[in-house]
Amino acid sequence: MRLRLLKSKRLNRSIPVDVLLFLVIGSAASFMALPLVFIISNAFKPMDEIFVFPPRFFVRNPTLDNFYDLLHIFSDSWVPFSRYVFNTFFIAVAGTAGHVVLASAAAYPLAKHRFMGKQALFAMVVLSLMFSPHVTAIPTYMAMSWLGLVNTYGSLIIPAFGYSLGLYLMKQFMEQIPDALLEAARIDGASEYRTFWTIVMPMVKPAWLTLIIFSFQQLWTVNVNAHKFIYSEQLKTMDYAFSQILAGGIARTGPVAAVSLLMMIVPITVFIITQSNVIQTMSTSGMKD
Repeated sequence: MRLRLLKSKRLNRSIPVDVLLFLVIGSAASFMALPLVFIISNAFKPMDEIFVFPPRFFVRNPTLDNFYDLLHIFSDSWVPFSRYVFNTFFIAVAGTAGHVVLASAAAYPLAKHRFMGKQALFAMVVLSLMFSPHVTAIPTYMAMSWLGLVNTYGSLIIPAFGYSLGLYLMKQFMEQIPDALLEAARIDGASEYRTFWTIVMPMVKPAWLTLIIFSFQQLWTVNVNAHKFIYSEQLKTMDYAFSQILAGGIARTGPVAAVSLLMMIVPITVFIITQSNVIQTMSTSGMKD
């Protein structure tokens, strides 16, 4: 009887269709991977292959000269390269951690409590998704100046706490938690804080892992406000230092290729580690709403 049920549930799909689906999906995946492959290949090309026309997709004579040239450039800098790395990691980690905690804490009452102005607040959150960082740069700078945080790490970390995408994502995901589960916790004597940390946060783990990827990637890569908020060279991030290399012109094309690979490694590594949670979040968080 059980074998009959298994056979009846088997998809009625022929081998040619399976092969066709595999070819279509494989072709799409290969096409999307082309920019990554090109960046990796370009980082190991000698200068004569970088400037060859038409450009070659794969490297023929791999070399590490581009990375050696990059190290030589930073060896002449009065600020060590390790300082830029520390600044970038500190801002990215601190901003991401604060954003996840505050976005989750703000999303919980919006998703599971009733209060006056709830719909208006969430409408403002959705509306703020339409504004780019360039639009809010001046108000953000005025706020950081009023707080006395200009030319400090806080001028980049504090604004990261208020990214509205995280609040929207966490709120949509928390709405799917059964209210009966939270009521049971309250009946057992759990406070709102304990309910939030021991029940809600573990259940929305895929959502905040996805949020970590988005926030970390945004803080790790080029920050449009970094050079406007931080003036001291000892507090600047790697993307600013690398932009100075890019400004060196055509003579630094090789080091720029190496920089592109280095800036890409960390976000891709974080994504690979948590990719299953990203897929789960996008399929169950109600993003269609």
